[in-house]
Amino acid sequence: MADNAPQIVEQDIPEITMPDLTTSQWWMVLVGFISMGWLLFQLSPVLTPFAIAALFAYLGDPVADWLETKRLSRTVAVVIVFLLLTLIVTVLLLVLIPTLNSQIGKLIDTLPSFIEWARTKLAPLIARLSDLGVSTPDKESLLEMASSHWQEAGGFAATLLSSVSKSGMAVVGWTMNLLLIPVVTFYLLRDWDVLKSRVQELLPRHVEPTISYLATESNSVLGSFLRGQLSVMLALGLIYSVGLWIVGLELGILIGMVAGVISFIPYLGTIVGLALGVIAVLFQFGDINHLIAVLVVFGIGQVLEGMILTPWLVGDRIGLHPVAVIFAVLAGGQLFGFLGILLALPAASVIMVLLRYVHRQYRRSRLYGTDDPPHPDLSSDQLLAADDGPPAGDHD
Repeated sequence: MADNAPQIVEQDIPEITMPDLTTSQWWMVLVGFISMGWLLFQLSPVLTPFAIAALFAYLGDPVADWLETKRLSRTVAVVIVFLLLTLIVTVLLLVLIPTLNSQIGKLIDTLPSFIEWARTKLAPLIARLSDLGVSTPDKESLLEMASSHWQEAGGFAATLLSSVSKSGMAVVGWTMNLLLIPVVTFYLLRDWDVLKSRVQELLPRHVEPTISYLATESNSVLGSFLRGQLSVMLALGLIYSVGLWIVGLELGILIGMVAGVISFIPYLGTIVGLALGVIAVLFQFGDINHLIAVLVVFGIGQVLEGMILTPWLVGDRIGLHPVAVIFAVLAGGQLFGFLGILLALPAASVIMVLLRYVHRQYRRSRLYGTDDPPHPDLSSDQLLAADDGPPAGDHD
């Protein structure tokens, strides 16, 4: 706790009263959780479109709820939100796909020239800076190495396309998964509130108050984090792309998009984008003025992210630690593939809420050694501020 944080002991939070179960019943509960995890692992390829649809429904539910307050029926509100989401995704695809196609085409066209530049200019510069006497391979060896890798990649792609073309069911399955996303999104969005109430009704009564409290806290953190982080990624991608385009980089839009997309991992987007931007500007212009301009673009992006975008769109209180973000993404990808990467940050946000709750419960337990009574008038926001430091303010 920070030194200048309010000296608050506790909040009257609902506590879990453990059910009186036998040893065999506890083992059954444990086996049930393990079986559920194993089933999720086995069904992860099938669950991917449902997870994407659930993400869209979760993001669109607050807008549908707001439209309902304007005396619209749930179905009409969902139709409006669904059409709005469809329009946004369609516009993004229509704008991004041709742009990325053009940028990747430029990258392929300039690849031989870049290899020659790396051999004659970049490698000797690195050797002089490192003073290690690094030998520079000739152009023929570099082209031969690149060609061999391209041939391997081409052979793999040809094999993959051949297997897909021979398996009609694979093509049908891929198409069905793609078509499932809008269908499942619509129905989940329409019945979102009903599903929440049904789940709440099934909870055991002795744990329902605590689980409802944790679900409310998780929804607050997760909703703010997801919507805010997506907004930050979009804003940074736009800032970097426009800035590098103004500088005159041929691959500026592609580099800016890459930097914006991976900016959900703290500092990684800036580091990767800056490295790619410096290499691109040295290859294309080779002068200090354009290099300084690229540094200014990423410097402006970092200042805007740290002082405006993240505090305003995400908030200081709900951000995850950079190490936790990196570990969550890597662990999710290792365990569940693309589905795990998709669900890594939402799961990490919920786990953060659970850990805060466990921390608060421990602080008022006999094991910790405090005899102070719970504070009956402390709100959850004040309690989180007391745990994490001085209040950060309302950024919503």
